[in-house]
Amino acid sequence: MGSLQGKAVIVTGASTGMGRAIAVAVAAQGARVALVARTEGKLDETAGQARALGAEVLTFAGDVADPDLAKRAIEETVKRFGGIQVLVNNAGVNTFHRNLADTSVPDWRRVIDTNLTGAFLFTRYVLPHMRAARSGHIINISSGAGLAPSAPGGVAYSASKHGIHSLTGSINLEERRHGIMACVIAPGEVDTPNLDIRPRPPAEADLAKMLRPGDIAKAVVYVASQPDHVSIDLLVITPTIRRDYQADYERYVAEGHTQIPLD
Repeated sequence: MGSLQGKAVIVTGASTGMGRAIAVAVAAQGARVALVARTEGKLDETAGQARALGAEVLTFAGDVADPDLAKRAIEETVKRFGGIQVLVNNAGVNTFHRNLADTSVPDWRRVIDTNLTGAFLFTRYVLPHMRAARSGHIINISSGAGLAPSAPGGVAYSASKHGIHSLTGSINLEERRHGIMACVIAPGEVDTPNLDIRPRPPAEADLAKMLRPGDIAKAVVYVASQPDHVSIDLLVITPTIRRDYQADYERYVAEGHTQIPLD
């Protein structure tokens, strides 16, 4: 029997990368899963992998920053599974232009909306159900950019991930008396499709040194499997060998990506 046998777990950003790995990992541990992502086709692929492991699966295609989607996903999951024991706020995006001087207002808003507002909305709507059960784990996927501003991550991404750390702290301050625990997982560089939109995508040799999505999925299972008297507030995971981020940043600036855009 898996460590999450019978528990209902909802995962946002579940179509690729870390989200897909998390969904499959919790399904392998016996969880019933509700999956949320913008791209329906890829979401269905993840659902198929979870079902192949015997999991009950619900899917919700849409934007995590849409309050109606967040509310519907939570309510339908509770109706189908009888509750939600674990929420994993994993959905995240970034932009091609990401320095302060070349990040557009629409790009800023899109990153903040997806990475931070989406996590707030799903947390906000799950709280009444977890309060009623007097139990629940909320796991927020952050980044090294949430611990210190990151030149490769960029201004909007770094700001959104710092916000995730603050949101997690607020959940613990306000909700522990209701039996709800929040953890923020902050990975270093992970080899995911999001790296493809970097102005200077990492070389193959660099990718080989990075964390894998499955590494983060194992961490999520570990946190979600803890008993109610154990709370893991922060889990930082880094590659053993770290890249020279500053060199990447200097090359990016040298290529002229420093112009303030006209929106």
